[in-house]
Amino acid sequence: MSRVFMGTVVASLVTVAAAFASGQADTEQGTAELSSLQVSRATLDNGLRVVMNQDQTVPTVAVSVYYDVGSRNEVKGRSGFAHLFEHMMFQGSANVGKGEHFGLIINRGGSANGTTSNDRTNYFETLPSNELALGLWLEADRMRSLAITQENFENQRQTVMEERRQRIDNQPYIPSMLRINELAYGDYWPYAHSTIGDMQDLVDAPLEAVQQFFDTHYAPNNAVLSIAGDFEPEEAMRLVEKYFGDIPARQTEELSLPPLEPQTAERTETMYDPNATLPAFHVAYHIPRSRTPDHYALEMLALILGDGESSRLYQRLVKRDEICQEVTVGTDDRRGPDLFSVWAVMASGHPPKKAQEIVFEEIANIAKNGVAERELQKAKNRTSAAFVFGLQSNMARSQRLAEYELYWGDANLLKLELDHYLAVTADDIKRVAGQYFDSSNRTVLDVLPGQAPTEGDR
Repeated sequence: MSRVFMGTVVASLVTVAAAFASGQADTEQGTAELSSLQVSRATLDNGLRVVMNQDQTVPTVAVSVYYDVGSRNEVKGRSGFAHLFEHMMFQGSANVGKGEHFGLIINRGGSANGTTSNDRTNYFETLPSNELALGLWLEADRMRSLAITQENFENQRQTVMEERRQRIDNQPYIPSMLRINELAYGDYWPYAHSTIGDMQDLVDAPLEAVQQFFDTHYAPNNAVLSIAGDFEPEEAMRLVEKYFGDIPARQTEELSLPPLEPQTAERTETMYDPNATLPAFHVAYHIPRSRTPDHYALEMLALILGDGESSRLYQRLVKRDEICQEVTVGTDDRRGPDLFSVWAVMASGHPPKKAQEIVFEEIANIAKNGVAERELQKAKNRTSAAFVFGLQSNMARSQRLAEYELYWGDANLLKLELDHYLAVTADDIKRVAGQYFDSSNRTVLDVLPGQAPTEGDR
């Protein structure tokens, strides 16, 4: 039997989203709509957490399964396993043949996929409302009986290695996206190594290690099932019990992240990228994890610095001084110790150093003089719009609710999330700008086009 904890009344976000699009909505309206979002939660006897959001606006239903395993759960010498299973989970199970998962979904007018991050792995499908049972059955069958064979493992190991070559090694600037984390986190393994992993680790991995990873992490008591869209909650819970209820719980490993030792000196490096055509750079600062008070203020600071053409850094680096082609500022939003990141691609003929000086100068200016009220209000309006638009689709709600249940223990927290951003004050932004951006807490990675010079060329 399931234990149902909470249920509330549904409200669609479509109306307020349209109001934002026409410029008629305000932040209070967005908050009100979020607070009325329907969320019901339950837990099966085997530990599977279930989150449901009924909204009959569109005759489709989205199903998401989030497993509490990402690259941060991997041990040294076994990197890339979480991402490997993003592929393995489509290779068949007791009642589903290899590749049939996609076929069954697509033939019924749906779509499906999966993704991996540092902090979780998710699998999801959108289907017509009358096909909810199919989506639940497919997810349950591979949770219960994934086909982990030597043939499947070898096939997907080669697929991942080819993906690494095509999507990372041979793409401009992408290798630097991995390198900045290695530099900034140093020997802090959970977030220093990449989600795709070290290819040699996959080459060396025996099938037994792959099976053990699945047994450890892909259990009902280590997962959240989220359903959003046009369905009847009682019938949905009946199907969940039918398909998932008898999957046995397993002993899982609860991850306890160690503290990150404070960085005490600036870290700098230059890397060469043969696929790049222009210089670029990363700047990263250590900040607290997501959903902490300072993190909200830092996110608002990132918007003021780098969100849109009216932002401070775009105005200076791209529009006025014309030394950058693009600039992006943001937090990485990890469950553990996080990074505040700046990424910029230079305009032709301009080295990174001048642009970096402007970045440091703008942050120091905010630490000294604060931000204008209009800048803060613009950031709050953008945040409100992003929240409302970001929850319009069944799939988006399904995923966000599953994430909050998995990461923070209660999907209902999503309904209150916008309040935290709207509570940020100009004083908060000024304070965090003066607290986290010392040079000793900074990592700078310059990316230069071409091959690294040999010893004789230096």
